Amino acid sequence: MMNVLVSGAAGFLGSHLCDKLVEKGYKVFGVDNLISGRRENLQNVIKKVNFTFVNHNVNERLELKEKLNIIFHFASVASPLYYLNYPIETMLANSIGTYNLLEICRLNNSRFILASTSEIYGDPLKHPQKEDYWGNVNPIGPRSVYDESKRFAESLSMAYFRKYGLDIRIVRIFNTYGPRMRTDDGRVIPNFIQKALQNEYLEIYGDGSQTRSFCYVDDLLDGVMRIALKENLDAEVFNLGNTAEITILELASLVIRLTSSKSGIVFGKMQVNDPKMRCPDISKALRMVDWYPKVKIEEGLINTIKYFQH
Repeated sequence: MMNVLVSGAAGFLGSHLCDKLVEKGYKVFGVDNLISGRRENLQNVIKKVNFTFVNHNVNERLELKEKLNIIFHFASVASPLYYLNYPIETMLANSIGTYNLLEICRLNNSRFILASTSEIYGDPLKHPQKEDYWGNVNPIGPRSVYDESKRFAESLSMAYFRKYGLDIRIVRIFNTYGPRMRTDDGRVIPNFIQKALQNEYLEIYGDGSQTRSFCYVDDLLDGVMRIALKENLDAEVFNLGNTAEITILELASLVIRLTSSKSGIVFGKMQVNDPKMRCPDISKALRMVDWYPKVKIEEGLINTIKYFQH
């Protein structure tokens, strides 16, 4: 049986990843300090014999007796609301936390999957973004606590590949949504759904012309699993996300329609360093692991709305 560690296991993405790994029969150690993750996200796996929950902060050394085959580093708050409220914790999770897990990886000769982010591209000057684009990031702006710490995590991971020959894979995750997102997450889809279900105004920052592409969680994790389990992908970096762009104004109107809401739309001030557009070039993932997203935005939103209604 393969032993796998998932940091950030009680979070939105981490918990869905644990579900998939446990279902495949791996022995999974789910690590989370519950700063933004929730125990109820693990209800599908918490009683399984091949799952162990470890309440631990990855910024501190972790001792496990079992040899680990794969480490998935998903521990970091990801929503702007949370990383602006927990700026130091966010930076430490992506720096000290990454270091601690890479050291475990080195001692075990494990495979290391780093959950990075499209935010490393900042407010991009190239569109769509390919993996060889270096980005346009404000290193001292408010969003830098997340953007720059993820860039550091990538750099540190690659240093371990170059110095120790570790099997490192980096996944740059673009906007992803689905069940288990927090209602107070602050990101646009849960925010819009929550407001629409309560017939409250949906607030759009700016004029709503900024575009995003949204990937449903099942699609995203299918890509993560393909990248994690395929051989000979050492030091490869992959964009994972949907390429179907939608304006924020179109998204708001779609959520209102799907929820049969009486909500209206109001416009507010544009947020600092908020990208005007973000869309991945996923040709590398298609070419190397035969991955592309299949769930349309309307289908994914319907599933997510059902979750928020219960």
